[in-house]
Amino acid sequence: MTRPFELSDPVRARQLADAIAILAPPTLVKIVHVCGTHEMAITQNGLRRFLPDKVEVLEGPGCPVCVTPTADIDAVVQIAEAGAIICTFGDMTRVPGTRLTLEQARSKGCDIRVVLSTAEAVNIARETDREVVFFAVGFETTTPMTAAILLDDPPKNFSVLVSHKKIPEAMAILLDLPGTNISGYLAPGHVSTIIGLAPYEQHLGKFNIPIVVGGFEPLDILYSVALILRQIRDGKGFVENGFPRAVADKGNMAAQILIETVFESTEVQWRGIGAIPDSGYRLRQEFAQFDARERFHIEGETGDEKIPGCRCADVLTARATPADCPLFGTRCTPLSPVGPCMVGTEGACSIWFRYGGRERP
Repeated sequence: MTRPFELSDPVRARQLADAIAILAPPTLVKIVHVCGTHEMAITQNGLRRFLPDKVEVLEGPGCPVCVTPTADIDAVVQIAEAGAIICTFGDMTRVPGTRLTLEQARSKGCDIRVVLSTAEAVNIARETDREVVFFAVGFETTTPMTAAILLDDPPKNFSVLVSHKKIPEAMAILLDLPGTNISGYLAPGHVSTIIGLAPYEQHLGKFNIPIVVGGFEPLDILYSVALILRQIRDGKGFVENGFPRAVADKGNMAAQILIETVFESTEVQWRGIGAIPDSGYRLRQEFAQFDARERFHIEGETGDEKIPGCRCADVLTARATPADCPLFGTRCTPLSPVGPCMVGTEGACSIWFRYGGRERP
């Protein structure tokens, strides 16, 4: 009799771990994911203990807060100092800019408010005559929500500073960076529910490495790792959907139309990586009246992102673990973060600190 599928199933977990051990090659395999939720599931559930010594899984630039460049934070601080109400998600208030975090700007009298959605920021704008700016951060998962609000006749005192980014383009750039040595990708399930499989094929197909879209339960992750190792064993490299219960191959077409209607692709800065062509969004001309940069005449600046001793850049590019950073757990903790990877709840350093991530014995 076939066992019913359950997300918590120690027998299947053991079977997947055995399959991974059989599929693991004799040389080191480095699998990189780009999702803080994956890292939380891996670390909190101790999944690295299921992996053979030659199979390594690291987080790349999967924390949207962590990869937000200082230039964007500096721009929002300038707008706040000009008297506007700034609305953003909680983690963003503590990420260091060149001069100030948004939290520090609030301590100096700026009106910085934490919201749970773009719609909440619009409601604030409807209740005041002051300018309200939503600091729009996130990957393709949150971009449609910003687009939907701008298509829904927001008030004239509402604008957006866009810092949305696209995951497949960053994954492709990582493969060209020296020292990354990536054998395969565990692609993010929630982003993939929006974009489907085609963008991975478009931007990563030439590299011929395994790319498996994975879910977030421990069994999902072990299953995805096994699929990646199977491709490596067979000498293949293609995009595979390991999360079909949530991800359609074509993604969410309605969400894609929202994004395409409001935004166009542009080169943007990724903290720890640099400029990546066509890896972010800007508002189309017909929505330019909602562009906070134009409304407040903010010039683009390259913020200072060098923090002495901090290895966030290496962590974000999967060239180091949090434990490799000399500041981790000493000078840099969630209560006194030095780098953005300790600020964002999806950042590898924050996750390792909270859930006991460490090198395998």
